[in-house]
Amino acid sequence: MTKTVVITGGTGGLGTALVRRLQALDYRIAVTYLLPEEAQAFEKEFDVDDETVMLTRVDCTNAEAVNSHIKDVAERWGEIHGLCALVGGWAGGRDVEETDDVRFERMLDLNLRSAFYAVRATIPHLKEAGWGRIVLVGSRGAVNNFEAQAAFNISKAGVASLGQSVATELDGTGVTANVLMPSVIDTPATRRSLPFADYVDWPTPDEIAAVAEFLLSEDSGVMSGALVPVYGRA
Repeated sequence: MTKTVVITGGTGGLGTALVRRLQALDYRIAVTYLLPEEAQAFEKEFDVDDETVMLTRVDCTNAEAVNSHIKDVAERWGEIHGLCALVGGWAGGRDVEETDDVRFERMLDLNLRSAFYAVRATIPHLKEAGWGRIVLVGSRGAVNNFEAQAAFNISKAGVASLGQSVATELDGTGVTANVLMPSVIDTPATRRSLPFADYVDWPTPDEIAAVAEFLLSEDSGVMSGALVPVYGRA
């Protein structure tokens, strides 16, 4: 049976690495993006035909937009079997005392609310299919609480709690939920933001995508509620 997976924010480094892997396994993949340049770069690599790969502009911080997108995917392809929520962002340089409301809300929007809306909208379809996988992306900072990135740490801790809450709620349904916990991912954007860091020890997008691929597979059925460290050697 061909499985359908929704990947929110799937045009970034991790998202495209995962799409490559899932395409090789004949998944149907619904990818969201926000900025036009993201779509243009994605379409240069992937054949977007709405039969095996859908590419849709969705503001994943807007609940109604997410609800509408998930409904559209289900109507086009029938059952949905997986969700990988990759929308997110990083803001550092501030501790709790120095974090203003704008920065705090931005991190909650990008990292926590986007994941919450996607999970909430997708759960009924996974339950209806009788089998499903939810993969979220937290952060090592959620458990190690790195300094000077309080808003980011807090939002990603919320993602970790979301994944574990959903895993408990869906116990016995055939649907699992697990959370990837990366350290710093080796992407061009990360290198630009941390130009003096030693990136050779960072995990690559493809290395993390390999773990996500496993968590979306039937073989991962014994796992649910796990916070999966993907730290590389960092």
